[in-house]
Amino acid sequence: MSTSSRNGGHPSPAAVSAVGLRMSYGGTTVLDGIDLRIPAGSVFALLGPNGAGKTTAVKILSTLITPDGGQAQVGGHDIATSPDGVRAAIGVTGQFSAVDGLITGEENMLLMADLHHLSKREGRRVAAELLERFDLVEAAKKPVSTYSGGMKRRLDIAMTLVGAPRIIFLDEPTTGLDPRSRHTMWQIIRELVSDGVTVFLTTQYLDEADELADRIAVLNDGRIAAEGTAGELKRLVPGGHVRLRFADPAAYQSAAATLREAARDDEALALQIPSDGSQRELRSILDWLDAAGIEADELTVHTPDLDDVFFALTGGSDVPDQPEETVR
Repeated sequence: MSTSSRNGGHPSPAAVSAVGLRMSYGGTTVLDGIDLRIPAGSVFALLGPNGAGKTTAVKILSTLITPDGGQAQVGGHDIATSPDGVRAAIGVTGQFSAVDGLITGEENMLLMADLHHLSKREGRRVAAELLERFDLVEAAKKPVSTYSGGMKRRLDIAMTLVGAPRIIFLDEPTTGLDPRSRHTMWQIIRELVSDGVTVFLTTQYLDEADELADRIAVLNDGRIAAEGTAGELKRLVPGGHVRLRFADPAAYQSAAATLREAARDDEALALQIPSDGSQRELRSILDWLDAAGIEADELTVHTPDLDDVFFALTGGSDVPDQPEETVR
């Protein structure tokens, strides 16, 4: 593919790349010059509060709207000069199901096959295959209005896959789903990626990004506040520590006198030592306690999670819906 030669120095071609994307509605800047590079066959999660610009980014990259500035390539095609090439390479599933509730699941699938100009025979084969893959065979002949939220979302993704896209945009795919349906959706996403599909995921669920994404970017006030693996992002935030708890007040006092840098909790007879939670650092703390003859009754390791990262980077704000939400 031409992208691999263009990105010669990179280990894998970029499925999506963007430089300086900008977008404003009225006087509000929704995207303020964002850069992205998403390797093929990976899951990329764009995290951010409501109105942070996640949906706007998806709409620009899927050629639904034109940015005010910046450039982007998706599947090796420029969004400005080759929008048809982009559309042929991608599938998009929005926050709200795009399926037609008045017809059956199978009819929705066959309609999508027609839109992709598949022959009747090929369309039936692809529809049957995908309905089976998404566990919708029993419901295939029933009107979609009778489906649960999870079934509608599965049908939505099945329809997205009719055209065999190499890149899929999932805009908040599990919003409003019950825990079991969310886990089913996660499994589907993992299977897509194992087939070599690139998944661009927007979500407000931190556990979802942690669970699925190879790389995560946090979008705040129209800018990318941080980007990296879940592990790299967690290391950005201070607050990791080892907590030692003692049953014996005398042992606690002696440990507190020795461990001067530890924060004391006299009521709980506990000490808190700053730590990044790494094995090496933990071992050195244990060796040091041994050498000092200190034995704690309980030792727990606390590392920052993505919640901590998110609140640190976004100021803990859940921004009210901005104009981006009104342009659906």
